[in-house]
Amino acid sequence: MQLHLFNRGVNFSCMVFLSLTMTATVALPATEVPTIVKQMIQNSCVDCHAGNEAEAGLDLTTLPADLSTHSEEWVRIYDRVATGEMPPKNSAVLLPEIKKQFMQDAGEWIRTSQQKQFRTTGRVASRRLTNLQLERSLQDLLNVDIPLAERMPEEQRTDGFTTVANGQPMSHFHLEQHLNVVDAALEEAFRRALSNEDEWEKEFTAQEVARRNPNQRTREPEMLDELAVTWSSKLIFYGRLPVTTANQPGWYRFTVRAKALNSPQDYGVWCTVRTGRCTSSSPLLGWVDAFEVTDEMQEFTFQAWLEPEEMLEIRPGDDTLKMGRFEGGQVGAGEGTPQNLSGVAIESLKMSRVHLGPDNKAIYKQLFGDLPVKWSKDPKGMFVTADSPKEDAAQLIEAFANKAFRKPVKKEELALYIDLVHQQLDDGKHFQTALRAGYRALLCSPRFLYLQEAPGTLDDYAVASRLSYFLWNSPPDDELLKLAAAGKLHDSKVLSSQVTRMLNLERGQHFVRDFAYQWLDLNLIDFTEPDRKLYPDFDIVVQQSMLAETHQYLQTMLDENLSVSHLIDSDFTYLNERLARYYSIDRVKGTELQKVSLHPEDHRGGLLTQGAIMKVTANGSATSPIIRGVWVSERLLGCDIPPPPKNVPAIEPDIRGAKSIREQIALHKSNDSCAVCHIKIDPPGFALENYDPSGRWRDKYIQSNQGKKSKGAVVDASLEMPNGKPFKDLDEFKQIVVSDQATLARNVAEKMLTYGTGASITFADRDAVEQIVKNSSKSGYGFQTLVYEVVVSPIFLTK
Repeated sequence: MQLHLFNRGVNFSCMVFLSLTMTATVALPATEVPTIVKQMIQNSCVDCHAGNEAEAGLDLTTLPADLSTHSEEWVRIYDRVATGEMPPKNSAVLLPEIKKQFMQDAGEWIRTSQQKQFRTTGRVASRRLTNLQLERSLQDLLNVDIPLAERMPEEQRTDGFTTVANGQPMSHFHLEQHLNVVDAALEEAFRRALSNEDEWEKEFTAQEVARRNPNQRTREPEMLDELAVTWSSKLIFYGRLPVTTANQPGWYRFTVRAKALNSPQDYGVWCTVRTGRCTSSSPLLGWVDAFEVTDEMQEFTFQAWLEPEEMLEIRPGDDTLKMGRFEGGQVGAGEGTPQNLSGVAIESLKMSRVHLGPDNKAIYKQLFGDLPVKWSKDPKGMFVTADSPKEDAAQLIEAFANKAFRKPVKKEELALYIDLVHQQLDDGKHFQTALRAGYRALLCSPRFLYLQEAPGTLDDYAVASRLSYFLWNSPPDDELLKLAAAGKLHDSKVLSSQVTRMLNLERGQHFVRDFAYQWLDLNLIDFTEPDRKLYPDFDIVVQQSMLAETHQYLQTMLDENLSVSHLIDSDFTYLNERLARYYSIDRVKGTELQKVSLHPEDHRGGLLTQGAIMKVTANGSATSPIIRGVWVSERLLGCDIPPPPKNVPAIEPDIRGAKSIREQIALHKSNDSCAVCHIKIDPPGFALENYDPSGRWRDKYIQSNQGKKSKGAVVDASLEMPNGKPFKDLDEFKQIVVSDQATLARNVAEKMLTYGTGASITFADRDAVEQIVKNSSKSGYGFQTLVYEVVVSPIFLTK
């Protein structure tokens, strides 16, 4: 009965929740608040922070001394005193010797308490694989290529990252979805392992790509001069290609020969490639690629995942082109020609069913080792034969478990899984059916789903997993596991050489994209769309090019070990012709991203001013200095901004001009509780006001009145820093910020540690972080150096 329930996933649920219960944070006995802290609170704080009307809702007369549950409040008190924000200026002066003693005693109290708890439970709670890590782990274990992460429930982010253990809830729904994903991965692996290759290739002429009935008004291309033509238009799904409709889910590679019709004088026609069912009941389209066609016939290749009934849509995607007008939501043959529209003309299209990664034979070996296979009369294909089924199954289960659990597994830990397979064999199940049940049970074990880490210094296998999931978001490879087996992964030189090796591999390109996706909120690039009436030139090609700009820029920072100051300012970026034109930079040609030297009049430089950053920090129709100020403070400057007091109304984004929103913020700053945060938020927020919600530079605000645009107030980007130093514009703001590279480096190190270890930075971690920053100063705070220093730090190597 127990094995039967385990196979259905019921015992799996129990095991996971038992695991969570056993590894939950243990509350340690509260320690006594230091005498100097008590005295200072009584003498300088309780006048404002006591009772139901306490400032910021913080009643210091009832704040518990238990740092296992209230450390955040005590650390905030420490930091406010350290920076001179508390006690406030209008209260009694805090004598230097009192402040010094307070900092020393309070700091030691908080640090010692946290370190004691870490020794008992570890600084990181039980951490499970994120959706992305689960997808790549299953793909790696089973050699399959199907997307899986999107089948899991949406993840919450804690301190910006889905990897943080304290923000990873586990519900019955999550468990059910995990089982479904495991089953989908196993189904694909066994299907491919026990069948012939399913790759194929088809070629289509222009006639086959175009609409079937030339007299029918549709949204497919029309035939013109022996080419399949789609004109520039806002019509949804125009350019859909039913001939590319997939009958089965999979990866498909497309090769298109095409050219432009009526291309603009100085550049070609930028086209988008997207996927979907292209019907009104399924309006969403997936992004694939963009390319620029010219008057010369060219060949373009791209690949996309298609679900059944999904197809390609290829069309002009540059919204600066003249758009055709077509009545009734359909296009008839010849209707675009008299309008003198630009278009894309397809000569031929090749469609290939492909697989990313290993072929079927490699999958078979991964699942069944060297066991022979025979053809079956059953239409399902092949079946595996084993002379000693139980012995062979036990060996395969052991080998698979070592990979799935990312470390050698003890015999007693395997007994349950082997017994399950043997029971299936005794019940008369086929060998592969019984083995699949065993694999399923392994993939539903907490040992697979959770990273295995014990309090204290990590063992070598845990280091291998932490490093591989940090840099690749996938399991450790054979070389890492061999080093772990040899006990070499606590050698800083070995670790550094592995970082170099891992980043230089093809999958090393994952690090920058995966890290920036959450650190910089790039996952929100689609969350809003700039108002079409106010920003008509913004389109999907521009948006995707902005993402590519940021990715390539960060990759260059990593590859060339450039200083973190490049986050704020630099003299180069990466552009293609379409994005350069959008930025009003006229010296870039071609579809490929290229390194571009920047001029002062370009108003660009540093990640801070890139379009992707400007877009994710605006709501689509207006900018808010507060939203951008909070984002820059927390993501780049390492300054956490607490939530606003409950009794203070929010400031709405303002489109009328800088004066109006400055007046609103001035009212907020007159409240002492608000002023504490606004003095940090406002400087970066106003410094970036010259960038509109679509990422373009502006000297004046744009106003919209009954659909008509006009220029409003002049943008004022001046303000003063928290230390009182004024700046008149963004350039001066940048100069002030980059003068303190250590602060930028500290923030990047903390973000990497949070992302890589699965726990937010605590007070007790601060000394180790400072050592990372100090060590990185020798390279000018290089981005790559910070990765190395993070990996060899005691925080990274300890649970």
